Amino acid sequence: MNKKTKSFGILFLGISLFGFAQQQIDSTTVEQLNEVVVTDSRFTLKRENSGKMVIKISNQEIERNQGRTISELINTKSGIEINGSRSVEGQNLGNFIRGGNNRQVLVLIDGIQVNDPSTVANDFDLRLLDLNTVESIEIIKGAASTLYGNAAATAVINITTKKASKDHISGSFLTVVGTNQPQDDLNYDVSSFTNNVSVSGSIEKFNYLASFANRYVDGMSAAKTMDPEKDMFSRFNTRVKLGYESNKVFSVNAFVSYDKLKTDIDGYPAPLYAFADTNDSYISKQKRVGVSPKFSYNNGSFQFNAAYTELNRETISDFGSVHKAKSYIVDAYNKYVFDDMFYTIVGINYGDYKSQFSEERRFTNTDPFLNLVYISDFGLNLNAGGRLNNHSEYGSHFVYSLNPSYTVDLQQGYIKVFGSYATSFIAPNLSELFGYFGANPNLEPEENRTIESGLEFNSKSGVRLSGVYYNRKETNTIVYTTGYVNADEDARVHGVEVEGEFDLAQDLSVVTNYTFTEFKEGYRLRIPKHKVNVGLGYDCSKNTYASLQYQFVDSRMDIGNVKLDAFSTIDFYFSMKIIKNKIKLFTSVTNVLNEDYFEIYYYTTKGRNVNLGLHIML
Repeated sequence: MNKKTKSFGILFLGISLFGFAQQQIDSTTVEQLNEVVVTDSRFTLKRENSGKMVIKISNQEIERNQGRTISELINTKSGIEINGSRSVEGQNLGNFIRGGNNRQVLVLIDGIQVNDPSTVANDFDLRLLDLNTVESIEIIKGAASTLYGNAAATAVINITTKKASKDHISGSFLTVVGTNQPQDDLNYDVSSFTNNVSVSGSIEKFNYLASFANRYVDGMSAAKTMDPEKDMFSRFNTRVKLGYESNKVFSVNAFVSYDKLKTDIDGYPAPLYAFADTNDSYISKQKRVGVSPKFSYNNGSFQFNAAYTELNRETISDFGSVHKAKSYIVDAYNKYVFDDMFYTIVGINYGDYKSQFSEERRFTNTDPFLNLVYISDFGLNLNAGGRLNNHSEYGSHFVYSLNPSYTVDLQQGYIKVFGSYATSFIAPNLSELFGYFGANPNLEPEENRTIESGLEFNSKSGVRLSGVYYNRKETNTIVYTTGYVNADEDARVHGVEVEGEFDLAQDLSVVTNYTFTEFKEGYRLRIPKHKVNVGLGYDCSKNTYASLQYQFVDSRMDIGNVKLDAFSTIDFYFSMKIIKNKIKLFTSVTNVLNEDYFEIYYYTTKGRNVNLGLHIML
């Protein structure tokens, strides 16, 4: 660790410790104490009654990170490393959560599973999303297959998109311009453009929202070479949401969306097949349509979510390929509450996934599930459930979870101890079974087991502290050698995640987290053993906000047994609202000290960059 990294670590540690002596009550801390979470149970429960460390990214936090991508924001949270988020804009993302990979992370958008059956990881590409269309994000870490099924092994990322305004009509326009430059080329040319416009409203029982967004970024090369060429990235998003609520008994929401990205990429051209600047490119298109009716009755409700997704991807290179995929998702469940103590949910999840290779390939899953949450009046809470995975290729597998917690009321807050034991099931995806490269139709499903225990303290005086230890075991891990095979040995990873929030003064706060990840058995690339995030936020006035974000990432190993050095970065953000809060001006400077490092060996990373933004709310 260099002197600069050490000095900033000591500085922010001192700020964190100082928070203990400067605890002041304000409306924000009371709101945090009464924060509700949904994803870990599908019920709206107070945080103190949840047996998990749920990460909640609020709309306020998203608005205070305008100009960032969704992967950059998520990458500041404990237990998470989004590899590629600091590199050239079109870089593939590695979602490394608790030592896992992309195929072990499930993404939900408005409660509906999203993935791409044609990809190797059967995952969802976060590059397709515009952060400015998102209302909030919840992340639960650990095995969650009981509630969410296949692939929910290390985390579930539940993304909620913006809702319609309660006014008859309202509008929003956002634009951000900025630089996009590496550490060794600080020319400060404007080469990044982001725009988002939306119109929404409510008329009697109907509500509507229509949005359009685009992003164009140029100025950097993916490959780090002596004479780099620029690799362009472009994306546009369109989305329409319609809703109808007849009364408190029945409501229905529907959506249609189209997302497209195109990015230049670098490859391995003949005859040397070494990584170099090339004129290769990648295109991804996604169409989605869905409907979600809901029936409510005394103490309960019945929810039905259905969605259809069509995806087309093309890689244009010496090793080019075309991929087409379709998926149908149906998730139906009934929720019922007994005596405000027993929260029950019973449902069934159906998925039909198709992908075109030399011929169309397909698998389905039909999973009934049951989950129970018990909240006592003396502090004991229990979240338990089971799911029967019925896979068309692999038969039936039972997964379950047991998650007790105990909360002690401290009058001015609470202290909570919790633990969990959960299993998950990950079926080989269509690309691994039948794809163009290294396919193996004899693969076995991967199984995961996660044990965790932790402690959380939350007070009305502006302090929240939490820590968790986890131990995760992978069996039949799918790896690539000369083709896809199941690993002969189990993989075991354990770690510690610590989070802290402190109000140093009425308008000054610190949010910090530390992650320790270690493989006891097995091996993974690009995952740091230690990672630290510290955010310092200050409300300079009622309409003015400023923040500093510090991140330290420990050394990692990359392909070819290459050791990547540790690095640290600092980001700055400032915003001001004017004209009755209808106009917001903001600016950000990322990698303020222009730290030079490799995120991925021989790939370019971003140096110091500046963004200027305008947000008009009508």
